[in-house]
Amino acid sequence: MIRRLLPPALALVLAALLPAAAWAQSGGLDLSSIGSALGSATGESGSLSGRVIQGIVLLTVLSVAPGLLVMATSFTRIIVVLSLLRSALGLQQSPPNMVLISLAMFLTFHIMGPVFDTAWQDGLRPMLNEQVTQEQGLERMVEPFRNFMASQVRDKDLSAFAGFSGKPEAEQPKTAATADLRVLVPAFLLSELRRAFEIGFLIFLPFLVIDMVVAAVLMAMGMMMLPPVMIALPFKIIFFVLTDGWFLIANSLIRSYGGT
Repeated sequence: MIRRLLPPALALVLAALLPAAAWAQSGGLDLSSIGSALGSATGESGSLSGRVIQGIVLLTVLSVAPGLLVMATSFTRIIVVLSLLRSALGLQQSPPNMVLISLAMFLTFHIMGPVFDTAWQDGLRPMLNEQVTQEQGLERMVEPFRNFMASQVRDKDLSAFAGFSGKPEAEQPKTAATADLRVLVPAFLLSELRRAFEIGFLIFLPFLVIDMVVAAVLMAMGMMMLPPVMIALPFKIIFFVLTDGWFLIANSLIRSYGGT
């Protein structure tokens, strides 16, 4: 199981290096020339220095891996919907956060499976086998994530962040496929949050009806001192169980990304 998840995880982690590389390139910083200068200056110890630097970079990237998971995948929409579902049911700590996060992560791996596979096959594997340069490998690796985000981002959000970039209107990207990651990623996150709250609103409606019916019945019976939430909670739980709610939620989230 770990061996199957390792290539997708590596692809996701290393894909985050492309924005940094793009920023460095745009700032006139040539990483390859710095590496060559470091190697020539240190002589035989250049290889050791390079490995130390690579290890530091890898540890740094792994420390922000949760943020990378949120930025460029379907994790944001899934975890927000699951959190709103728990609030709609009226449950405070059940299911616990660890269960919701684990479910969201594995649903993310399922939805993003084709993206991870493409990043591994076209980018990370050739780069590890030294068939392509690091720059080419990173570009190939980030391309599937760019296509995924471009398919989900709203044009309104993309245009807004393109305007925030400060570039002249003639130089701003017209489509998500040509947008810089500094524009595409925040626009994608904003679009994901909007869709997640739309789904959450639809989830709230049936449970709101149950709360209103229970409150009306208790008021009609004169039990105004009895909290309606206490009585409505078991009805909401049994309604959710009888309708196979967990399957419906997971299935709907997968299908919202075009999955089957």
